Amino acid sequence: MASFLSRRSFVRQTSLITVAGIAVPASLSAKSYKAGLEPDILGHNGFKYRVVPGWGVLDAGKNPVNDCHEMVQDAKGRIILLTNETKNNILVYDKSGKLLETWGHDYPGGHGLTLGGEGNDQYLLICDTDRHQVIKTDLKGRELMKIEYPRETGKYDYPTQFKPTETAINPTNGDIYVVDGYGLNYVTQFDKSGKLIRYWGGKGETNETFDCCHGITVDRRVAANPTLLITDRRHNALKRFTLDGKYVSTIALPGSYICRPVIHGDNIYGAVFRSTSDSYPDSGYITILDKNDRVVSTPGGTAPVYQDDKLGEQRKDRSLSTFLHPHDVLIDQDDSIYVAQWASKKTYPIKLERVA
Repeated sequence: MASFLSRRSFVRQTSLITVAGIAVPASLSAKSYKAGLEPDILGHNGFKYRVVPGWGVLDAGKNPVNDCHEMVQDAKGRIILLTNETKNNILVYDKSGKLLETWGHDYPGGHGLTLGGEGNDQYLLICDTDRHQVIKTDLKGRELMKIEYPRETGKYDYPTQFKPTETAINPTNGDIYVVDGYGLNYVTQFDKSGKLIRYWGGKGETNETFDCCHGITVDRRVAANPTLLITDRRHNALKRFTLDGKYVSTIALPGSYICRPVIHGDNIYGAVFRSTSDSYPDSGYITILDKNDRVVSTPGGTAPVYQDDKLGEQRKDRSLSTFLHPHDVLIDQDDSIYVAQWASKKTYPIKLERVA
């Protein structure tokens, strides 16, 4: 694409660049599309990436997106994107960015997307903040189960108080953990059939409570001792809990409003939707932590610096225009990172190819 684009191809201060009738996100750093120039190199300390120009960009008239909230990859290597655009809530890509199929028209608040199961028995959990439900579907979109607001906890007086943002699945027994990041900030554990097991958290300033428990994952890197990693977004932290809800520790991430932790290999990855303040627009980046829970790279952000074993405040690198509001990351077998963005002028996901 870069070989035939000139400077005149770019529409400044607009959300999209149009090339051959296809909408291209301006947020991909316009320099990467200009003839003869290489894309920006993002990242630090052996985790460096370049943007793959135009990956996943579609005809917005046929397959529009609104907020691109989350992405997962199934057993066949297909990349599944959830958007809250009800013309096609789910877009399924191959790794080259080719659209394979679409489905879903009933998820106006489609927000959280989690993949469970194995092989041909894989399924999705969709958190819908407008429907106030978690919906289990097969990979073709057939609804299999719904988890309604957890009335039996005694914490919720009515369904609209429940605004689930993310789920995690314990692969050992199928237990489902739901974080209510836009609601009352409780973590609720269900068995695989949707029966309530326990709950904990709520909004607060203690180790055991949250201010926007936006994301959650099961950390199985220590096989003998799996734990939960839960975002405490407005406190710029990830909190670790046992699988039965007991607080273990906090990973402080000053300046980083991370949406959800994603485990790949020895590392934790996260999309930071905003930095320094959750009201500072277009200030997002990606953060990567090592197996010791230390930040080693910040693609799109300032380099991580530790002093006296404490991470300094991080922020967007304003010399780069790659991201607006990253909301989720997916890491494939080649260590490429796919970035879905919220409130980013209806742009499609960005693919980062690892170069070091």
